[in-house]
Amino acid sequence: MRCGIMEWYQILLIVLGILVAGAAGFAIGIAYRKKVAEREIGSAEEEATRLINEAIRNGENRKKEMLLEAKDEIHKSRTENDREVKERRAELTKQERRLEQKETTLDRKTEAFEKKEEELNRRMTALAQTQSEAEELKAKQLETLEQLSGLTQDQAKEYLLQSIENDVRHEAAMKIKEIEQQLKDEAEEKGREIIATAIQRCAADHAAETTVSVVPLPNDEMKGRIIGREGRNIRTLETITGVDLIIDDTPEAITVSSFDPVRREVARLALEKLIVDGRIHPTRIEDMVEKARKEVDRTIREEGERACYETGVHNLNPELIKILGRQKYRTSYGQNVLNHSIEVAHIAGLMAAELGVDVALAKRAGLLHDLGKSIDHEVEGSHVQLGADLARKYKENPVIINAIEAHHGDVEPKTVIAVLVQAADAISAARPGARRENVENYIRRLQKLEELTNSYPGVDKSYAIQAGREVRIMVKPEVVTEDNMILLARDIAKKIESELEYPGQIKVNVIRETKAVEYAK
Repeated sequence: MRCGIMEWYQILLIVLGILVAGAAGFAIGIAYRKKVAEREIGSAEEEATRLINEAIRNGENRKKEMLLEAKDEIHKSRTENDREVKERRAELTKQERRLEQKETTLDRKTEAFEKKEEELNRRMTALAQTQSEAEELKAKQLETLEQLSGLTQDQAKEYLLQSIENDVRHEAAMKIKEIEQQLKDEAEEKGREIIATAIQRCAADHAAETTVSVVPLPNDEMKGRIIGREGRNIRTLETITGVDLIIDDTPEAITVSSFDPVRREVARLALEKLIVDGRIHPTRIEDMVEKARKEVDRTIREEGERACYETGVHNLNPELIKILGRQKYRTSYGQNVLNHSIEVAHIAGLMAAELGVDVALAKRAGLLHDLGKSIDHEVEGSHVQLGADLARKYKENPVIINAIEAHHGDVEPKTVIAVLVQAADAISAARPGARRENVENYIRRLQKLEELTNSYPGVDKSYAIQAGREVRIMVKPEVVTEDNMILLARDIAKKIESELEYPGQIKVNVIRETKAVEYAK
């Protein structure tokens, strides 16, 4: 028990010893830590003081360095500014020197200009004096020339101008003649080739037709039957057909006369049918006239279709075909209009092929160019205008309308086809035997041609020869010069083209002759 207490006592002492030792160690540790801390704090304060002092020293040094740099920079700036100032002063000095030189130069130039001005004024004065002397000399020379030549200044000027005008007119006339001859040769050669080819390839027969129809009778007794009792039969026939029956002393024949060829054909067919039938009375006459009218209408349509087929013209309006077929019974200067239209279509087509123009359109225009002649007995107006109106009515091509209007020169041709139709129409009409004129129209044309040529000043006499195909003009040699002859012939030709209507062409031949006659004795 005692041993146990002792052990516990020893243990307690050990524990107390440990506690005391721990407390003493703790106190010593604290004291040591305090001493260490104080020592560290002291060293930190010293270090801080050192750092502050070092910073102060560094700041002072930096301040000194910055001051030095600032002083250097200021010195450099001052040096640079001084250099720039010197350079500017030098530049200003140079500019002042140049300005002084320019001023000196301007002064010298001003002096030179003043001298030149004085010299110019002196020369102007001398020139004015010289000009005055020249004018006086010119006046004296003109006076002397007038005395020597016997002409005044105005007369001499007029003479000079007249001389120049004559020279210019001579040169112009020669040039015109040269150009015209060259163009004429080229155009005639080409045109002759084309026209000759067209004519050769389109040969046609011509037979002149009359404006009356003669109906043969089996015997003279038939005349009385046609006249009828108290003239009833002939009156009925004339009333229904609108023609005049001429019964004269011509043996075994009756003449049917009418301005309308269709009516005349209807009357002729009706008469032939009545003569064959033998029953001639008003009722029978009406029946035969109706049959004849239907037959003529059928013939008209067939002839129109035949013309289209022969020329290769298609898609014509049926009414136009009928109007075209009526031309079979229409004549112009004794020439059948339908045959003439077909021929014009062929010739125009051939020339169009040679020139590379639309052949179908040229044929169509040629076939329809005289369309107005089918109705010119029924409607007032020229056949040209009537034909153009019909073409417009049935919606034909504007090219064809222009060709119809221009084929007699009423309007200006706008296309090559219009010119070809014009030429083809003239070719067809100018063929030998194609047309015939009555004597009155022929004489009237010759008289008008001579009157037109005689109206020009300087024309002495004029003669229309070769059936009006040529006119020979005798001019007064003292009035018309050699050069003016060319211009006069050209003017007369142009006036003939504009005022006269004629088939083919008219040659204008101007003749100037000067004779000197003397007798040796």
